[in-house]
Parts: sequence; structure tokens; C-alpha cells
Amino acid sequence: MIRMSEVVLPGHPDKFCDQVADAIVAECYQADARAYCQVEMSTWCDQVFLTGGIVTRRPLARDLAEIVRATGCSIGYVAPNAIEADRYQVRDTVCQLREDPRTWTDHVNDQCISVGWAGYDAKVAWLPPEHYLAHTLGAALAQSCRGGRLAGQGPDGKLLVRVREGTDQWQVEQILVTLQQLPDVSLLELTARILEDLRDAYARIQRSDPRWAARFDDIELLINPNGPLLNGGSDGDNGQTGRKLVVDYYGPRVAIGGGALSGKDLSHIDRVGAYAARQAALRAVRAGARECRVVVAYAPNRDVPLDVVYEMERRAEQLPPSWFAHSAVRERYCGGDYVAALGAGAHFIDPALPWN
Repeated sequence: MIRMSEVVLPGHPDKFCDQVADAIVAECYQADARAYCQVEMSTWCDQVFLTGGIVTRRPLARDLAEIVRATGCSIGYVAPNAIEADRYQVRDTVCQLREDPRTWTDHVNDQCISVGWAGYDAKVAWLPPEHYLAHTLGAALAQSCRGGRLAGQGPDGKLLVRVREGTDQWQVEQILVTLQQLPDVSLLELTARILEDLRDAYARIQRSDPRWAARFDDIELLINPNGPLLNGGSDGDNGQTGRKLVVDYYGPRVAIGGGALSGKDLSHIDRVGAYAARQAALRAVRAGARECRVVVAYAPNRDVPLDVVYEMERRAEQLPPSWFAHSAVRERYCGGDYVAALGAGAHFIDPALPWN
């Protein structure tokens, strides 16, 4: 069976928007533990547009434009990169109210279908192996751009993998990388550095899990096949919050409910419902299911979901609808500073998160 998956690096313009949006959510939680926040960002060239609404009982400590620029700098949009985040022109039309946010956050205020999935085992973070591989290799390149062989390169980039899955054995056939680079580094030099980073990351994966059977030298590598990418980020493409749903969820193999994750406080039912469905699927797999998909349907102003549907190979624990109640999951996954890091895309791969 051929499996494929893709991730984007933190400097991709869509992911930049997700990270800013979740940094704003985290800022709201600092002002009010029950904050309401629904914010979206779009970007093009040196322009940033913020829309949405925020309700907190105390004012935010930072201006939203400051959060945009600080997030961009932390990602790597600093000189000599083609983008310098401090130069972004921010158009902020977010409505901010100083009221009790529980009027909005203490009940289900939307309808949605939330989907959670888990399978395999902890060595692939209970994810489809191809999606785990893409995330892990992408994270290695992002870390290298911050302070390794690729220091100063990026931060925009994409990575795609093609894997042939057999019985308890996975043959990686292709890895495609497109990475932003500085003009004073040749494409040949960039390719050599990326190759060594991928080799090291793949070796670590193989040491921890022998199911990755392919020799690295047998994998076809495609690196910047369109030539040098100099003006990445919003200099080369527009960005929008919530456009990397498949990357944020489980890769293209698993159907998803469709609700975007970043930019919403954790009372929003499509976000917190997705986290609850993931945890429920994970519990079923840990209890003996080979894989599990949980589908939960919510209606406005109804605390308990309309329906919870389990689809799994082998029988295992099934949680009652009351476990998925909005009042329960809202308290189970309280928001906080940790939300700021979720926009980078680690929603379902970070084992430290409560639903993982």
C-alpha cells in the first residue's frame, strides 16, 4: 500500500498565521482564564490583516501587532532573511470587549462534526506512520534552521514523503523537500546540508523502530526541484489561518471533521471536540483496538453531543456521550500559555498534551 503525507515548516505563511492566532489565544488566557477568542490572520507581502473577536474581563498585556511581530521574529523572519517581521504593517480590526466571556464560553455556541483517530503504537505517536515520519523529518529541518547545519536558512519550507507500507515493515521511497534559502548559499550547498540532516533524523527514527526498513541511500530525494527559493513566506505566497487542516490532523489518509484548530479558545466546540475525539480514540487503541476513529456531532446549546460513533478494528473501550459533554471537555482541557505553541502543528504528535 502506498502512503503519502506532507507537512509545512513554521515559516510557511499559513503556519505563520496559525502561530500568531494561537499566540493571541494564549495572550487572552493570560488576561482571563475563561477568555473568549476567535481570531483569524491573513498575510501577503509586508501586510498582515487581523479579524475576529476577543472578550476578556481585563485588557491584554500586549498589542496584537506586537504579538504578530514577536511571533515572526521567533520563527526566523529576521535579517538577513527576505522577510523582517518588525516591518510588517498590521491592520487590526479585531473587536475587543471588556465583559464576562462566560456568556460565550460556557455553552456550545456552534454546531460541528469532530473526528478523532488513533492507531499503531506509541513509536509513531499513535499516528499514521507516514504522517509521523513527515512531522519528524520536518521538525528536524526546522530545528536545524534555528541552530544547526541550516542555521539562517528557511524558515519557510515543505516536506512530503512517500512510503510503501507492508506487514510490519515500511519502505520509504521518496522524500521531497522545498526550503527557503539565503542568496549567499548555493543550491548545491543547501542540498548537501539538507541531505545530512535528513540522514541523521532518519537514522534516529530507525534506531528506535526497526519497521523503517529502507536504507537511507535507497530513498529518492528531491530537494528544491524548482530551483532556489529566496523569497519565501509572505513574500512569495499569501497565508491564512486554518488552511493546513490535513497537516494539523492526521494526514490525507484519515478523513477529518473540517474544523480549524488554531485561533480559537478551547471552549469552541470544533476545537475542543477534536481534542476529545482524539483522546477517546487513543484510549480505545491503548485498550486493544488496532485502530479507532471517533466521530462526534454537536449542536448549539446542547451540552451532550447528538451522537458519538466509534469505528474500530477489534473491540475496545467506548466512552459514553456524557464523557464528550462540552462542560466536561472544556474543564478537562483548560487553556493556558501552552496554547501558543500549538499553532506550529503539534496538536496530535506532542505526548505532553493532555489529549495525547
